[in-house]
Amino acid sequence: MSAYLDTRVSLYAGRLWPDDALTALIDAPDGTVAERLIGHGLPQLATGYDRTGGTQDPRSLEQRIIAQILDETRVLVRPQSGAARAFLTFWTARFEMSNVKTLLRSKMTNERPAAILARLIPMGTFGRLDNEDLAHAEDIGELLRRLEAGPYAGIVRRARRAFEQSHDPFSLDAALDRGYYEGLVQCAQPLEEAVGAPFRSLMANLIDRINLVWLLRYRFNYGLPPAEVYYLLVASHYNLSGARLRDLAAQDSLETVLAALPAAWQARLAGVTDVPEIFARMEHVAAEQALRVLRSRAPGIARAFAYLILRERDLRAVRAVLRGRHLGLPDDDIRLALRRAPVELN
Repeated sequence: MSAYLDTRVSLYAGRLWPDDALTALIDAPDGTVAERLIGHGLPQLATGYDRTGGTQDPRSLEQRIIAQILDETRVLVRPQSGAARAFLTFWTARFEMSNVKTLLRSKMTNERPAAILARLIPMGTFGRLDNEDLAHAEDIGELLRRLEAGPYAGIVRRARRAFEQSHDPFSLDAALDRGYYEGLVQCAQPLEEAVGAPFRSLMANLIDRINLVWLLRYRFNYGLPPAEVYYLLVASHYNLSGARLRDLAAQDSLETVLAALPAAWQARLAGVTDVPEIFARMEHVAAEQALRVLRSRAPGIARAFAYLILRERDLRAVRAVLRGRHLGLPDDDIRLALRRAPVELN
């Protein structure tokens, strides 16, 4: 099974988009876009691309991209067992959490069940929720009760408590996000012990980036007090530990937060002035690390996770390009929107 997984990951790695290929997609004539997408293993996107111009609506494009991610993840899960299989399966639950948010928001606005179901992400074999049943819940209270009886009971229970205290949709979304990523950290712990540094480095880059970006956004964009910000962050044993996060949340400006980071982080984030640029810089570091793991002799689960991280980064970039082309944006504006620096190894 290990040989099968290593071979499959190596084959999939050939589908990743070099930065020059992404640039070529921006510059490509309309008639060649579908061919370029197929060449990088994206037939689902090519099928929906009109050669006279990008006529896909963004929602359809989003669903096609997620379907591609789920299809490739399904192949990588197939030879796995135990903790590795559980981890990759839970990794896909991010999309089902998005469906949970859609269901909850729709109940707040009394949307019709048929309209709700049309907007949900098809999860295929990874789906664990009965969307038809949930969409027909009478109100948000009934929907939360049904969710608490399902596979994400622990995540939803904490989110419900947060919502009952504030009746703020933001609190509900933030609690769901925190609950999901804390569940992912729990799924990752057996693999960190078994696989070691290659896998742990991928998780550390992911969770540290999420926590720093959330901290800055909650503290300075939304103006939340330090204690509430800290409560909404993912409990972490990585580089940004709980004690450090508590200290960072107490800072009174973006600049003082950056100055309180470890020296290596300050060097990586030198000159940044906003949260999106911080996210882009940290994602770039994570992509470099993922590429190192993918090209290494690390165990199959680490290489598979590294590939999925890189593939999703690529697909977000492809989505931005196709949307930009559909909207008729100038090529330079599309490149600027990507905020994507080339990934290179020393």
